[in-house]
Amino acid sequence: MSSKEPAAPNPQISNPTASQSTQADAEFVVQFWGVRGKIAAAGKETLRYGGNTPCVEMRVGSKRLIFDGGTGLRLLGNQLLRQMPVEAYVFFTDSQSDRIQGVPFFVPAFIKGNCFHIYGAAGSDGASIQQSLSDQMTPPNFPVPIQVMQSELQFYDLTPGETLAVDDITIETCLTNNSLRTIGYRVTWQGRTAVYATGADNDPNALDENLLHLAREADLLICNATSPELDQGLGANGESSHAGDFAIQPCENPFWQTCVKAADAANVKKLVMFSYEPDYSDDFLDQVEGQIQSAFPNGLLAREGMILAVE
Repeated sequence: MSSKEPAAPNPQISNPTASQSTQADAEFVVQFWGVRGKIAAAGKETLRYGGNTPCVEMRVGSKRLIFDGGTGLRLLGNQLLRQMPVEAYVFFTDSQSDRIQGVPFFVPAFIKGNCFHIYGAAGSDGASIQQSLSDQMTPPNFPVPIQVMQSELQFYDLTPGETLAVDDITIETCLTNNSLRTIGYRVTWQGRTAVYATGADNDPNALDENLLHLAREADLLICNATSPELDQGLGANGESSHAGDFAIQPCENPFWQTCVKAADAANVKKLVMFSYEPDYSDDFLDQVEGQIQSAFPNGLLAREGMILAVE
């Protein structure tokens, strides 16, 4: 493994009061800004869990880490407008549309004086994360090119297996899905560890050794509740198994069982799953969560806006 130290940003972060600074510097919290997979799902059936695509924020001491840039990134960006100038470290698991589609609507990136360190590995097509983000914003896909963003954008190309250092925060990486070239991240600070490992291969009978090593003894493991593959939920003839009033039952979707087995094998303290199918209603997810907690009592499904302390 190699170690990479990010370049020091030019903008300075405004200083809070002494008491606020002391409290913030001691915290390690995770907030979910987007929990839906593949495409955003708005409507009355998704109000409790949320419909925005993946974006997870970790506030680690004085640093802000952001994982994935789905439509939840827009909500986070609106919140950050109250805290400018902003410096953040942004980590992409891959360049699938649900992981990057919020970037063009991330307002702080358009404002001079903010600074974002952006990390990602080459996609299955060989494109860097910088190229993927740029292509997404190239007309006719989007009317405004990425070059219009006035913040300082620093891009870093990751190789799976690298270990990064952000001050006293250690971030380990590994490949969690070979076909999609998805990266998992292990964040460790002051003896506490949170693992963000979405898109894992779905085989409960052959758990990925890379994932088990990444998640070892973690205080918090975040992973998918459903498969990242596009054919999830399709029958033998390609018809949706979600037709009508959700004929599918939680026990018929085994993907969460893979995550539970991995969490158990890695001796994880708390398991949180997200990245739900867009057709999954709140009531259906309640059923899934009940089954998860029967198998792993300290497991739950993420809700948009949920905040968890890593301890």
